[in-house]
Amino acid sequence: MRQSVRSISMRRSGARRRRAPGRRWAAALGVGALVLAGGGGLAGPAQAMATASVPVDFPTHCIPPAIAGIPPIDGPTKAEITVDNAAPKVGDTVTVTYTVVEPAAGNPVDLALPADIMTPTGKVTVGGAQSASVTVAGPKKNDPVPGKGAFPSFSMTGTFTVTAPGQITLSPGDYNIHTSYIMELDTPCTVTDPPAPVSETIIATDEGGQVNERAIQLGAASGRAGDAVTVTGSKFTPGADITLAGRAGDAATADTATAKADGSGNFSGRLTVDDPATTGIVAYEGGSWDPARGAGPQSYTVTGGGGIPDGSQRLNTSIEAGTLSMVQAGDAVEMSAVDFGRGGASRGSLQTVTVEDFRGGPAGWSLTGKVTDFKGPGGTTIGASALAWTPVCATKPGSPSTCAAGSAGPVGSAGATLASTPNGTVTGGEFTVDARLALNVPAYTAPGAYSGVLTLTLT
Repeated sequence: MRQSVRSISMRRSGARRRRAPGRRWAAALGVGALVLAGGGGLAGPAQAMATASVPVDFPTHCIPPAIAGIPPIDGPTKAEITVDNAAPKVGDTVTVTYTVVEPAAGNPVDLALPADIMTPTGKVTVGGAQSASVTVAGPKKNDPVPGKGAFPSFSMTGTFTVTAPGQITLSPGDYNIHTSYIMELDTPCTVTDPPAPVSETIIATDEGGQVNERAIQLGAASGRAGDAVTVTGSKFTPGADITLAGRAGDAATADTATAKADGSGNFSGRLTVDDPATTGIVAYEGGSWDPARGAGPQSYTVTGGGGIPDGSQRLNTSIEAGTLSMVQAGDAVEMSAVDFGRGGASRGSLQTVTVEDFRGGPAGWSLTGKVTDFKGPGGTTIGASALAWTPVCATKPGSPSTCAAGSAGPVGSAGATLASTPNGTVTGGEFTVDARLALNVPAYTAPGAYSGVLTLTLT
């Protein structure tokens, strides 16, 4: 939903209106107008072709376990994406294999690691004709790794459903290396400048039938038995009851939970994975798993745990996913007056916007704005393209995401980005967004009060 709050014109006499209190809207919201003081002065392409998969190199940032006592590792990863079907039809399920040929990180401790204790998980970025993030996971299988030695090559697999015809690109994404020997340790590696280069391109054709566009994403690709994983979904039936369930191949496991789709067909829920047999997670409408009315499976790996010693009790809790919302400090901005005959910049500052991202998933956000023409006396206008801004964005300490300010320049009726955060393995946090505003007023614009409406949209 988008809302706009129109300004109240201000007179040069200096009288001020009381600013409206801050307001909160979820996901999208319009922020009110800019006000200028009035008075004696102004206030045909080539045919797409599938390509063979190729290994690609990309920079990664790896964080060793704290017990290793070593700093993060920044270095290249070499990886390759392959598929089981390079010419699918819309509606087909494609199996993706993500092979890390040369990991950026290695064994972070002096202790040698035996065979078959390493469990990799990761993401594959789908682009081109459709966009998605595919969860992939590998088996607990590896050659022995000497102390402080390089991790060996490993492969992970997952699936996605083709929803659109055309060229579909596949790029390697973030990955995590989990080791289970003496203690459970993780070495997560993120793509430094996502997306990574394209490693595989496939061409999908349109079969002309009904396409199931339901999709899910997991907050994590692995966890110990008893851990809860966040499952988010899109394009389900609005208001539908959703079942979240574990799968082991074609069979169901004991893990189930429920969620409810909102009015847009989106949902967010938590599934506690107790069954060590679970290798994938699905979400579906109706009384039983039906690929035509559900999404998945997304790969999930149980890395260990689950046993309770005699005389012990397991304590379970959960963290509920929240919403993406923003609060504005007011709904009107009074800008400086400009003299008739001289013109120049009428300046002001955007009412501070506070963004709260408490969804707990992998998605970032974007805050954009667009402005109307500034209307004055007798039908006189100053065009929307005359308004420019210089955005500023700050991130509250401890937030998983880091806010980036948009580029300085014109806002206009087409709009521009005020601030954003990127997608990631875990995103969220609190952010404050401001901007310096400047309206370029022509020298002999008719005297009077002018106002326009700046609408901000958070997605």
